[in-house]
Amino acid sequence: MNPSREASGPTTVVRREDYAPPAFWIDTVELAFDLDPVKTRVLNKMRLRRNPDVAAQALRLDGEDLNLARVLVNGAGCSFKLDGETLVLENLPEGQDPFDLEIFTTCAPEKNTQLMGLYVSQSTFFTQCEAEGFRRITYFLDRPDVMASYTVTLRADKARYPVLLSNGNLVEQGDLPDGRHFAKWVDPHKKPCYLFALVAGQLVAREQRVVARNGREHLLQVYVRPGDMDKTEHAMNSLIASVVWDEARFGLPLDLERFMIVATSDFNMGAMENKGLNIFNTKYVLANSATATDTDFSNIESVVGHEYFHNWTGNRVTCRDWFQLSLKEGLTVFRDQEFSMDLCAEASARAVKRIEDVRVLRTAQFPEDAGPMAHPVRPDSYVEINNFYTVTVYEKGAEVVRMMQTLVGRAGFAAGMKLYFERHDGSAVTCDDFAQAMADANPSSDLARLLPQFKRWYSQAGTPLVQARGVYDAAARSYTLTLTQSCAPTPGQAHKEPFVIPVAMGLLDAQGAELPLQLAHWSQPEAGTRSFVLTEAVESFTFINLDSEPVPSLLRGFSAPVVLDFDYSDAQLLGLLAHDSDPFNRWEAGQRLALRRALNAIRADGPVERDPLDAAYLEAMHTVLRHPTLDAAFKELVLTLPSETYIAEQLDVVDPQRVHAVREAMREQLALALHDDWVWAYETHKDNGAYRPDPVSTGRRALAGMALSMLCLAAHGNGDLVWPGKAYQRFKDAGNMTDRFNALASLVGSGQPLAQDALARFHAMFRHEALVLDKWFALQAGATDRGGNVLPAVRRLLAHPDFHLRNPNRARSVIFSYCSANPGGFHRADAAGYTFWSERVIELDAINPQVAARLARALDRWKKLAEPYRSAAREAIARVAARPDLSNDVREVVTRALAD
Repeated sequence: MNPSREASGPTTVVRREDYAPPAFWIDTVELAFDLDPVKTRVLNKMRLRRNPDVAAQALRLDGEDLNLARVLVNGAGCSFKLDGETLVLENLPEGQDPFDLEIFTTCAPEKNTQLMGLYVSQSTFFTQCEAEGFRRITYFLDRPDVMASYTVTLRADKARYPVLLSNGNLVEQGDLPDGRHFAKWVDPHKKPCYLFALVAGQLVAREQRVVARNGREHLLQVYVRPGDMDKTEHAMNSLIASVVWDEARFGLPLDLERFMIVATSDFNMGAMENKGLNIFNTKYVLANSATATDTDFSNIESVVGHEYFHNWTGNRVTCRDWFQLSLKEGLTVFRDQEFSMDLCAEASARAVKRIEDVRVLRTAQFPEDAGPMAHPVRPDSYVEINNFYTVTVYEKGAEVVRMMQTLVGRAGFAAGMKLYFERHDGSAVTCDDFAQAMADANPSSDLARLLPQFKRWYSQAGTPLVQARGVYDAAARSYTLTLTQSCAPTPGQAHKEPFVIPVAMGLLDAQGAELPLQLAHWSQPEAGTRSFVLTEAVESFTFINLDSEPVPSLLRGFSAPVVLDFDYSDAQLLGLLAHDSDPFNRWEAGQRLALRRALNAIRADGPVERDPLDAAYLEAMHTVLRHPTLDAAFKELVLTLPSETYIAEQLDVVDPQRVHAVREAMREQLALALHDDWVWAYETHKDNGAYRPDPVSTGRRALAGMALSMLCLAAHGNGDLVWPGKAYQRFKDAGNMTDRFNALASLVGSGQPLAQDALARFHAMFRHEALVLDKWFALQAGATDRGGNVLPAVRRLLAHPDFHLRNPNRARSVIFSYCSANPGGFHRADAAGYTFWSERVIELDAINPQVAARLARALDRWKKLAEPYRSAAREAIARVAARPDLSNDVREVVTRALAD
């Protein structure tokens, strides 16, 4: 991308409206690496040609932290200059004929703490080039719309780096003098430079050959460090399932001879979809029953699927510019969500997956939409593109794609995908191109009819509010539902036009039975869920032939990423919780009941009430817990109270300590009031035989773990020693990490004296397992704060011999678990939590700006805080912003946070 840049103080703003195509195209790239951790030599031979659609101008190549040794044009020396870190070449050959450009540079991978470009982790070379890391490897047009064919030769010491990997197909390898060797890789598909990858080190691989539907055989490989092979089976199985699913669901086959996954413990992201050579954080590859929880197994399946699905949605068709990031990420999140749901044999397991995805959206993306970093799914400007790898681009982007599928149907969506690839395979395109393909493949659909308006989801920030009101006319036997949509102002967008909002709904009678739906102009009623499309600021729908006032079940399956406001009575919510045929709305009814009680207690005068839950709510939870047919996983979701973050978002002014105190009071009351039910739940679900990460077994372990935590919490309140003892025994005897960690978390979360001994034993058992130690650190940093003891514990953890600030996983396990995931411990009246945050942001920024910028966002919502938190938080942000040496990554975040 080569837009104009507008100065803005010490930073520059890149704007989508300024996009211009590149002045040059790069057709082929030949890279030769002599790998050395201190000084790696990179020879870059490119064939370029002028873009005939752009006026003649100098060639400007991006570079960063490179040592330039030689520049040749068509084999001869040439004039060039460095403009900052940009290499500028003028007086290049005229005309449309291609010319050859050769650039020789060196870089220092072992000094690269940013983990962008080429770096060394535990004596192994890795790369990370998205979004703008390739410029740290060689001078290049580092923009996604420049797609080239790559040939890569790697040379290195054979004993130290026996495995040499890059994109595409291995075409040649052999030995060199002085104990060195080489490998030559050719990628048959054109790609942008952000998809380039290399890996070199001492690795071992799990291999599996698979045969596609077209009869072609492919080699799948999962590379890890020696000693980790026993943790790769699940990742390989997930990869095989991904290959099979994408070909079956969308007709998209694997297009390379081999597909490789490589795991590293030093990685800023979760994983990266480099063409044919995916580089993963070990967190999303390594798993066996002794070291990984059910959540880990689920995340690995999802992330492996996500990165593999990028092979088509992101790699074969890529982004024209980084503003189109959701073109690949939102679409691919939707695809990995569908993949995980399709792997579920039971409808209830699909519903659980959907609820889990919506919880992420509500607790992370909705606050982002309401905060200083609010931006559309397709942003209009940025200072640092790394800051826009957000839940808005990913999760909200996925919801936009899901609404398209709702509007065109599952078969229509598949047809749209087919047309999209027919039109754009091998190209760099925009979100508009994808939406147009979907509409053109379904010309009679609501999406085609409403496409210009629907695309407001890409251009308007914020979470729409849909207010629903119902009026029953007994004489006419009709029920009129009026829907009103609005969207609050966000930074840079004061006024919002109406969105296209699919509202899936049903009607229930007073006994909870589903009623047929019939509008006045329908010839006959229709049973089950129907979707109605809200396009105006206010619309009404009148349903006829109803003998009594119905209870509406609105936004079934969470059919649109909106906030729904309907004035349900407690009786109506209890009825929906008991009877609704839609699992999402059944869960949602329970959440609304809990949220209503939490908000009433928070807003009440005086000290926090000891028992904020009423008998009707407790009886409803008892009924759910003992229900004979509901799945254990669904029960666990219903009985989990709304998070402190989600509760806080419902308040205009937030006292974090009062929110924390109310939620803890609710938990303790649930623990004590349902004690016998928790005993039943634990004893009934604790034994599951040999470990399997299937949905049924996972749900049983989740409910047993919840029951054990509640029994330990009740013991804390009544002085009982029996259940802490049972939890400790469970911790020692558990046959898998899920049960062991649930028991440990039960002791730590309830403040039991046995917790410290259990923590010490856990560390001794797993001190050589980095990912397990991350859990150990995170559990302590995220523990319930009793008497202000968490922050001192966190500071001690930073001094622990096993804490390493330069490792992003370890930094996140302690610092993020405290600052971002423990509001009760972080928001202290003495501001010590905010001081800790500012120290860590500054410290991390000097090492790894990407990680620091993500931490900086822990105080995005400071303006909602009550005093004294609000002033103290602002002071901490200003302290960071005053640093003259901040990276663009952090400066953008704190500057936007402080803006009026």
